[in-house]
Order: sequence, then C-alpha cells, then structure tokens
Amino acid sequence: MAAFTLTVNNKEYQVDVDPEMPLLWAIRDFVGLKGTKFGCGIAQCGACTVHLEGSPVRSCRLPVTAAVGKKITTIEGISQNVDHAVQKAWIELQVPQCGYCQSGQIMSAVALLNKKPKPTDQDIDAAMRGNLCRCGTYQRIRKAIHRASEIMNS
Repeated sequence: MAAFTLTVNNKEYQVDVDPEMPLLWAIRDFVGLKGTKFGCGIAQCGACTVHLEGSPVRSCRLPVTAAVGKKITTIEGISQNVDHAVQKAWIELQVPQCGYCQSGQIMSAVALLNKKPKPTDQDIDAAMRGNLCRCGTYQRIRKAIHRASEIMNS
C-alpha cells in the first residue's frame, strides 16, 4: 500500500492503495464516486471510461500510478446540474434503455465533441466503437451526439 494524491473533478483526494490498483476501484471505493461503472475488467466495453487530461481512458485497466499528477474527470465532473450539451441531448432523445453503459458513452461523446465540435457519422462511429451497449441504442447515441453538437454550436 502507498499513499497517492488523485485530482478528480478538480478536487484532490488522498488514497492509500496498492500502486497497481485499477483507477476505477480507487475512484469508486476510495474517492466514493459511483458513476463510473465496472463492465468487463479488460478495457473492452467502455463502461469505465473517464477522462485523463481530457482524453478518454478505460479506468478498469489503468493503474492508479498512471493517474497521479494528472487531471481525472468522471461523469460526475461533466456538469454540476446535468446541463452539459451531451447530457441535455441524452435526456431530450431518451437515449438510455437500461442505462448501465451510459456514463461511459457520455464520457466518450464529450471527448469526441471537445476534439471535433461538428463530427460526421464516421467520426462518431470511430470514436464510439469501443463503447458497447447491450441494449443496442447506437442509433439514438449517434443522434444525441449530433444534437449535442447543435446545442454546443448554436
């Protein structure tokens, strides 16, 4: 065990964990933020997606030590009042079915729109390819990303 300082959603947290502990578990069990989900544990489904220095990463395989000294953003840090354009579009278009994958989907969508404010269908498909939705809401996700782009660019 070792003590580390993690900067999550612009707030510093001291965690005393195994240096190889996946960031996901430090965020959920030691920081106390439950929005980031465990899906597969092998970085293939995207449910655990967070931003590290603004880029989407799979927190289930990323060791805590890789995040020390870097800005970590979770779904809770996207907005305080569910007023980010992506969240608004998700609600407007009723994207979720079961909802389990949605925090990871939203995190990937936010990262895409930060990089490409007006993405094409191909851009969206490429950026979201690694986020699995067992309910198959991919068409609604794509529409919501386009809608979020409209909201952001209006």
